[in-house]
Amino acid sequence: MNNNRREFFSRIADGLHGTALMSLLGSDMYAAAPPVFDLKAKAPHFAPKAKSVIHLFMNGGPSQVDLFDPKPTLKRLAGTAPSRELSFAISNGKDAGVLFPSPFEFKNRGKSGIEISSALPHLAECADDIAVIRSMYGEHANHEPALFLMHTGRTIASRPAIGAWVAYGLGTENQNLPAYVVLDDPKGLPINGISNWQSAWLPPIYQGTRFRTEGAPVLNLESRPEIPTQLVEAERSLLRKLDDMHRVQRPYQPELDARISSYELAARMQLEASSALDVNQETEATREAYGLNDPVTASYGKRCLMARRLIERGVRFVQLYIESQIWDTHGNLSTDLPAACAKTDKPVAALVKDLKQRGLLDSTLVVWGGEFGRLPISQGAMKTAGRDHGPNGFTVWMAGGGLKRGVVHGATDDIGFKAAENKVSVHDFHATILHLLGMNHRELFLNRNGLQERLTDQYPARVVSEIIA
Repeated sequence: MNNNRREFFSRIADGLHGTALMSLLGSDMYAAAPPVFDLKAKAPHFAPKAKSVIHLFMNGGPSQVDLFDPKPTLKRLAGTAPSRELSFAISNGKDAGVLFPSPFEFKNRGKSGIEISSALPHLAECADDIAVIRSMYGEHANHEPALFLMHTGRTIASRPAIGAWVAYGLGTENQNLPAYVVLDDPKGLPINGISNWQSAWLPPIYQGTRFRTEGAPVLNLESRPEIPTQLVEAERSLLRKLDDMHRVQRPYQPELDARISSYELAARMQLEASSALDVNQETEATREAYGLNDPVTASYGKRCLMARRLIERGVRFVQLYIESQIWDTHGNLSTDLPAACAKTDKPVAALVKDLKQRGLLDSTLVVWGGEFGRLPISQGAMKTAGRDHGPNGFTVWMAGGGLKRGVVHGATDDIGFKAAENKVSVHDFHATILHLLGMNHRELFLNRNGLQERLTDQYPARVVSEIIA
């Protein structure tokens, strides 16, 4: 009897412990509601200066010393041998050339006096509206890792793009259009392809949505005209009920939620996307300003105009690309760089002016730049010389969205090789964009595998407050 009593109390104690343990586990694993991932507008961490972003990504690496960063010393030392450090910066293994001054003339532009090259005559008219950062620096001299760095904060693949982070943090003001739209070039994808706008391990609902600029912007967007509107609504109502039944039986499936959400968004887009992307609704004067009547500027101009129309309608982040590598001027700099500028300069300047004229520049952050710059030495024979990749010091500019206007921040060394004063890392750059949107880069994170994952990762990053109004 004593043994039985002992055994009874021993077992009941185990049962009480087990019950308590299961109660705790149940609270953690079952009782807690799963996180909700959607595109509904969310409150920022603090009052934002900008509501949306247009990212003009100049893939290929524009040359800072030929566009935004004049170097008289480079002209004085023209034709001399580079330093040992600079010689080793050549990425493709060829012998280093000589110090190579810009063949383009720089002038002080606007009331601010910002020096901008003759290769960008239209942007020069906007000098008093932009903030130029001359002291950017990256981590890698090859396109693939450099593009990943500029988009995701790391030189490796499979991390969320900045546009996905913005959509995750803020959602969108228009539920009939995507939060993050990509307008890539019909002539081809940039290096790294669609990975540039991926959501990676963020829920798939936040990845970039591609819109075409030739033909129908979104395939199969229009509903079949022979089906009555009442029948279409009945079909959608039935589909919503079936989706909800399917989802209830399969909780904690973000891919499923994203797929259902994308179908629902596609249905809503039938009402608004076609109108938003129809640049034929614009006046002839506006179309001319963006260069839509010129075959040289028509493609990029159309995307810039589409970007403005999307931002007007509440899209949070719009990203534009230019045909693959037109800024990658390894040779024929004197002809290839002006050709790249000719395709983009007029549309970009028109976008800045148009946003300003419509009162949208104050709430829209425009960002221009590539994955790195170019070296201040020649590559190839001097008659056809170009420049190799230069990640150690390059230029980006931003406009609107709470920034000071007509300012220059930072500097490279005397020949434009590397950032020297008030250096700005890619993580600083990302932190600044998030800050202008009202988000603290340390507080925007996703809990994943026990880590708080961020756009700026675990790197130290600071907001470039010197350029903020």
